[in-house]
Amino acid sequence: MSEQKLDHFLGELRAAPSRMFFGYPSALSHIARHAQARGQRMDDLGIKVAFVTSERLYDEQRQQISKTFGCPVANGYGGRDAGFIAHECAEGGMHITAEDIIVEIVDRQGVPLPCGEAGEIVVTHLSTGEFPFIRYRTGDIGILDDGLCRCGRGLPVLKEIQGHSPDFVVARDGTVMHGLALIYILRDLPEIRSFKIVQESLATTRVCVVTESGLTREMAAKIEREFKARLGKEVDIQIKEIAEIPLENSGKFRYVVSNVP
Repeated sequence: MSEQKLDHFLGELRAAPSRMFFGYPSALSHIARHAQARGQRMDDLGIKVAFVTSERLYDEQRQQISKTFGCPVANGYGGRDAGFIAHECAEGGMHITAEDIIVEIVDRQGVPLPCGEAGEIVVTHLSTGEFPFIRYRTGDIGILDDGLCRCGRGLPVLKEIQGHSPDFVVARDGTVMHGLALIYILRDLPEIRSFKIVQESLATTRVCVVTESGLTREMAAKIEREFKARLGKEVDIQIKEIAEIPLENSGKFRYVVSNVP
């Protein structure tokens, strides 16, 4: 999104304020950061809640959106094929829409796992009259909770949604870790505006960055050092500065992509 388009979005929000708005977390947090950079106040519009979905919601995105627009952020989890699977209540519980959805957490062999253990989220939809939708593998990793939410709703709760399987990276020694292990390295560098990490293989990882005032040798050296500390000292870390991080074909933004099976 160009600065002109971001200014347009802010103008539209102020010209026709609503009680809620809805979007990708990456897009809403980007708009919020732009408003902050412009010194434009957006917490006086009367917005009651910002709904986000379709991407993993990171803590810093939630904080940025909430601070800028002066409202809580409600997360939603679903899939293009499965529809909405869970919604976040005011207490923070991700309630499964169990009236018409069955959610299982399974291991690599498709065997259901107990509550508290991480595995792939599998969905059976009970309201698809045209076509059976049975034990659909989402590719997402999650954990079921065996407790009740403080809000009092009796619906089952997803304790954690860790992300899509390609959001995980594999170290040279075979250790599997969440992409957050690499994301936080770049998040801690204030000079970096945006980035994308692509693990091409166990031997090569590309890091594309957009910076405020240019990629320095010191910054590149720090990124390489920290990445090697997690992925392995023999891994080739290719760092490239670009003007803008392109979106996926779906219009979503992904911080981490792993091509390692």
